[in-house]
Amino acid sequence: MERYIFYILALIMIVFAIASVTSKKMLRSVIYLLFVLCGIAGIYFLIDYNFLAAIQLTVYAGGIIVLIIFSVVLVHHIEMELELAKKSKQILVGLACLIGLGVFLTTIYSHPFNVVENNITTTTEDIGLGLLSYETGGFILPFEVISVLLLASMIGAIVIAKGKKLTDKNDSTL
Repeated sequence: MERYIFYILALIMIVFAIASVTSKKMLRSVIYLLFVLCGIAGIYFLIDYNFLAAIQLTVYAGGIIVLIIFSVVLVHHIEMELELAKKSKQILVGLACLIGLGVFLTTIYSHPFNVVENNITTTTEDIGLGLLSYETGGFILPFEVISVLLLASMIGAIVIAKGKKLTDKNDSTL
């Protein structure tokens, strides 16, 4: 039964990923991406990675999709028609995708995956302590660097969005 559920989820993800890339409407592409991200969460639930599935749904399917929709709405391109690339570029990208798929499949099928039977369980507390640890193998420094980078990008987005409106008021007061 799990095999059939996997194939259904994989088919849904492939169809919506192709629809997301080929859709001319920006909002439809974002909604199709939402279905792909929910399919990935379904795969995580299927392999009993409930914590990753919850993170996938809340952070990516919830937060990132809402962020993309708000940015599309704020820029007033909700019904924006995306232009199609030239046929030569489409063929070049298709060939690059086929080469990448070949490398991927060759790597997967040439590597001997061994099933490890251990009964080690990892709790959410263990993951949190590992992520925020100052010791060797901890990820507190990259976590802090990424938070500063996200803050800087948010400030940059606000400055770009405000743009000329601030300079018009300053020019009239002089």
